[in-house]
Amino acid sequence: MTEGPYFKSNSPERAALLTPDITGTKLVLTGNVLKKDCQPVARALLEFWQADDKGAYDNAGYTLRGHLFTDEAGRYHLETIMPGLYPGRTLHIHVEVQAPNGLVLTTQLFVPGDPHNQSDPIFDQKLLMTVQDAVDGKLATFNFVVN
Repeated sequence: MTEGPYFKSNSPERAALLTPDITGTKLVLTGNVLKKDCQPVARALLEFWQADDKGAYDNAGYTLRGHLFTDEAGRYHLETIMPGLYPGRTLHIHVEVQAPNGLVLTTQLFVPGDPHNQSDPIFDQKLLMTVQDAVDGKLATFNFVVN
């Protein structure tokens, strides 16, 4: 998928995109980065960016933007919020994934059950996160497979 118009390079390295002024439903997203043979990819780079709970992107700073690396077992853990809607799209989080010295996979993750999924021209069911309710928000998982 395309990066879209809101990608911004040089995001800070951080596993929590939450700040004291962020509103919205907390979302903890976890998963693995794997090779096609299901072997974990250590130190894979994951870059995340998304809209706030009102559907707005921060294009002046780095609110709800950041990157992190998988651990030695290929696992990642991100703390953020559920993204908001903006016209013409469904709920989504942008991601770029890159194994060390590998090609960049640019994609988006989607929320199951969102009524806007079927009308979004970019929506792909294969990119649905698994989402469940938690005491303080939502828990989601998604595993990436890279070459």
